[in-house]
Amino acid sequence: MRIEAGDVLLVMDVQNDFCPGGALAIPRADEVVAPILSVAPLFSHIVLTQDWHPPDHASFVTAHPGREPFASIQLPYGPQTLWPPHCLQGDHGAEFHPALRLPQAELILRKGFRTHVDSYSAFFENDRVTPTGLAAYLRERNLGRIFLCGLAYDFCVGYSAIDARRLGFSALVLRDACRAIDLNGSAAAMDAQLAAAGVAVIALDRLSA
Repeated sequence: MRIEAGDVLLVMDVQNDFCPGGALAIPRADEVVAPILSVAPLFSHIVLTQDWHPPDHASFVTAHPGREPFASIQLPYGPQTLWPPHCLQGDHGAEFHPALRLPQAELILRKGFRTHVDSYSAFFENDRVTPTGLAAYLRERNLGRIFLCGLAYDFCVGYSAIDARRLGFSALVLRDACRAIDLNGSAAAMDAQLAAAGVAVIALDRLSA
């Protein structure tokens, strides 16, 4: 598959807190860095996303006394998984993995900074209606095909890919440049959701300049 001028690599949340030793470590998350760096030179356009939470964020288990991490509760916008505090604004955990050297990235999109609503997708807050502005940015720059990678496959990567399709973009997930949390079967569930949404899940070796 040839990478074209209107393609963009969307690198999701490759941050210290999601990597080994982090506050919300995803198994083998640091292994995504090398494959991402291997394909990045194929793309003229790269966008990074960065989880960027205030310390009192509504998705944190610490905001709900008596609840356990990874429990699900109802918030005004719907179901919400309760996460350990992570990616706090300005903290080391919120920084990109030190080996993720992509100085050519044209945009860093921060998400999750609204205290009362979580943000998985790069396109919408979890209320499913509040936009981040990414869709308008991509359209204004005539970038129409999105290749997604990073963390986590079954949450932020997957939600972003589904929203991209909902907004009329082509979306392809680079599966071997992602890692999943796999919370209660969430990875398999995301496989099904991506297929239903028309998102292609492909291997890196299918890409060429």
